[in-house]
Amino acid sequence: MSEITFVVKACEEGGYEARALGCAIFTCAPTLEELKAAIRDALRCHFEDCDCPKTARLRMEKDEVITL
Repeated sequence: MSEITFVVKACEEGGYEARALGCAIFTCAPTLEELKAAIRDALRCHFEDCDCPKTARLRMEKDEVITL
């Protein structure tokens, strides 16, 4: 696997959470910069060095509410 995708969303209580698609990896952090570091750390813990994806794509999920 050369790339892994994470769905990132803002938490109601603050901070961000990220969930990998196709792998059992979940992490959270108070800021986006800290979340990126947490994702790197989670990937190093989950994969062997030779199996670790080279890139991680962050898909930002944003809920939007409109009035009708």
